[in-house]
Amino acid sequence: MLNRVRSAVAHLVSSGGAPPPRPKSPDLPNAPSPQTAAPPEAPRSPPATAGSGSAAPAKTVEARASFSRPTFLQLSPGGLRRADDHAGRAVQSPPDTGRRLPWSTGYAEVINAGKSRHNEDQACCEVVYVEGRRSVSGAPGEPSQGQGLCFYYWGLFDGHAGGGAAEMASRLLHRHIREQLKDLVEILQDPSPPPLCLPSTPGAPGSSDSSYLVGSQSCWSSQKEVTHESLVVGAIENAFQFMDEQMARERRGHQVEGGCCALVVVYLLGKVYVANAGDSRAIIVRNGEIIPMSREFTPETERQRLQLLGFLKPELLGGEFTHLEFPRRIQPKELGQRMLYRDQNMTGWAYKKIELEDLRFPLVCGEGKKARVMATIGVTRGLGDHNLKVCSSTLPIKPFLSCFPEVRVYDLTQYEHCPDDVLVLGTDGLWDVTSDCEVAATVDRVLSAYEPNDSSRYTALAQALVLGARGTPRDRGWRLPNNKLGSGDDISVFVIPLGGPGSYS
Repeated sequence: MLNRVRSAVAHLVSSGGAPPPRPKSPDLPNAPSPQTAAPPEAPRSPPATAGSGSAAPAKTVEARASFSRPTFLQLSPGGLRRADDHAGRAVQSPPDTGRRLPWSTGYAEVINAGKSRHNEDQACCEVVYVEGRRSVSGAPGEPSQGQGLCFYYWGLFDGHAGGGAAEMASRLLHRHIREQLKDLVEILQDPSPPPLCLPSTPGAPGSSDSSYLVGSQSCWSSQKEVTHESLVVGAIENAFQFMDEQMARERRGHQVEGGCCALVVVYLLGKVYVANAGDSRAIIVRNGEIIPMSREFTPETERQRLQLLGFLKPELLGGEFTHLEFPRRIQPKELGQRMLYRDQNMTGWAYKKIELEDLRFPLVCGEGKKARVMATIGVTRGLGDHNLKVCSSTLPIKPFLSCFPEVRVYDLTQYEHCPDDVLVLGTDGLWDVTSDCEVAATVDRVLSAYEPNDSSRYTALAQALVLGARGTPRDRGWRLPNNKLGSGDDISVFVIPLGGPGSYS
């Protein structure tokens, strides 16, 4: 077991190499083409056909040919090569051609400093039309008689162990959300409380009289209050789950390698829904005030959930890991002594007598950015990772990785927003070296240099945030103005204005 652990640590330090080439994954089974209220998009940026560096075998060339960037960047083959250049790390933004992203959204990205062969981040920005699937009051299967709904959608997907999962999620997750909202179109447009049940098809279970199930004096007579807002949250949560299940089904045939963190924003009927599964982050900067709209899911922040799963299902630990946490690795000579520990029920620490099984490797090890689950992965929520196993072992990691996001809601109608109020989304490449306060200061500095009605100001802000986190090249790597190391990770940033031109109004 100790040899496996040493191998895992060595693998973390030295892992690299090109992911296998992959074909495009298909769209949702039997799903219609997306209907959008936005102008037709340009084709996805074509794959690069050549790159800098020494000659590579054919397999590497195929992997390079699979590299692509978000459609809205409209990169030419030459632009793709520049975007894939680790040495120059040029910042990429949509071209200033007069056709802007919805809400005049700003976007910027930059590739890593050599951490992976390609930029494993992906992004998506869409306006999606949802046509109702059925009428709540009409016959089952009858199309909704009301108008459909339109939602605005932004997504950042931070891939790891390959870019396949991030690319697939960027193309399909908003379609899963649309599918989940189809049954809710008429309900969300009706101000009355949502119905407890939707009509069932004739002959289906529940379509006949079921009064025998509940007596007249039932103790379950009260009904929980369900809001329209909670229906949208549930639709987003289900969409994440179905996206993850699709990745599991198609990972063999379409080589959807790796996994990805997902940070998604949906604007619908006056409210902003921010769904986060991973370690990306979203904040609102409103009149200088910082409003957190997500939290990072890491082995440290989700320690108790992971430990509880290991406690309830010890077979997932394979006899190699312990669900208990200790301040450090226990030495065999310390058997019988009392050491500090904590389990799935504890936030504080207590002492316990060290037993033989406590010598196993801890389920959660390390701290900060070096914290890992089973010495393998540093995030605890996201999409994909169905093939991920402990190094030199057959133990799967996925049971400990949740695909469900935390969804936070912000009601835009409750506050009078000005053009300088923005929602900032960033992958961890931004937040590893930039604090919320530093982002807020950059928001104030950059936006104050532009006229309020200049919609290019939000792209300029996204570029400034990416440049500020990347740093400048020096003899000892990419450095910030204070000479600290800049971010060597892929960095992707959306800046969504909450007031002014292109807003929800």
